[in-house]
Amino acid sequence: MLDVQKLINGAVEHVKDATALHLPSHTTIEIPLITKYMLIELVAVVIICAIFIPLARKIRTGAAPKGRFWNLFEVILLFVRNNIARPAIGEHADRYLPLLWTMFFFILMCNLLGLVPWLGSPTAALSVTAVLALYSFGAVLYTGIRQFGVAGFLKNLVPHMDLPGPLGYILRPMIFVIELLSLLIKHGILAIRLLANMFAGHLVLAVILGFIAATANTWLWYVVAPSSVLGCLALNMLELFVAFLQTYVFVFLTALFIGQVSHAH
Repeated sequence: MLDVQKLINGAVEHVKDATALHLPSHTTIEIPLITKYMLIELVAVVIICAIFIPLARKIRTGAAPKGRFWNLFEVILLFVRNNIARPAIGEHADRYLPLLWTMFFFILMCNLLGLVPWLGSPTAALSVTAVLALYSFGAVLYTGIRQFGVAGFLKNLVPHMDLPGPLGYILRPMIFVIELLSLLIKHGILAIRLLANMFAGHLVLAVILGFIAATANTWLWYVVAPSSVLGCLALNMLELFVAFLQTYVFVFLTALFIGQVSHAH
C-alpha cells in the first residue's frame, strides 16, 4: 500500500540541504566541513570562473570572441546590460553591471545544477536566497545614500505631494513608515519568490519519482512508472524554463529597485 506521508517526507528530504550526497543504489558520500548546497555553490563559482576569465581575456585584447560558445555568453551579457540594467536604472546603469552580471550567472548556474538528478538546487534554500536578497538590499541602500545622502535618501522615500500643513504633518510620517516597510518587504519577497519557485518544482519532481519506488513490486508499477517518467520529463522542460525565468525576474527586480532609489520622486 502507498504510504503518502512517507513519500512526502522522502521528497522533502531530497530537496533539503544535507552534509552528504545521496546517490542511487543507496550510495552516500559524506561531505567534510561544508554542506551539499555549499559544495554545489562552489561548483557553480568554478564553472563561472572557467567560462568568464578566458572570455574577459579575449575581450581585453580587443579581439572579438568567436565561436558559438563565446557568442552565447556575450549575447547573455549584452541582454542583461541592454534589456535589464539600462532600462531599469538609467544613465548610471553600467556602474552596477558587475553586480547584476554576477547575480545573474550565479543564480542561473545554481538553478541549472539543481536539474542534475540527486543534487538539488541551492536556490531552494532560504539561507541562499536571503543572502542574495541582502546583496540586492545593500545595493539599493548604497545607491540611495550615494546619490542623496542619508537624510536625502530617507526623505526621498516619501513622494512629493502638495498637502495643506496639518494634513501633511499627519500623512507624511505615515507614508514614510509604509514606504520604509515596503522597502524591507520587497526584498524579503525577492528571497521568498526565488525559494518558493525552485523548491516547489524540485519537490513535485521528487514526489513523482517517489511514486515509482512506492509502487514497486505491485501491479501498479507498470502503470505508474511510464507515466511518472513522462511526467518528470515534461516537468524538467518546465523547470529548465523556470530556471531562466526566475533568474531574470530576480535580477530585473534588483535593477528596478536600484533605479527607483537613484531618482528623486
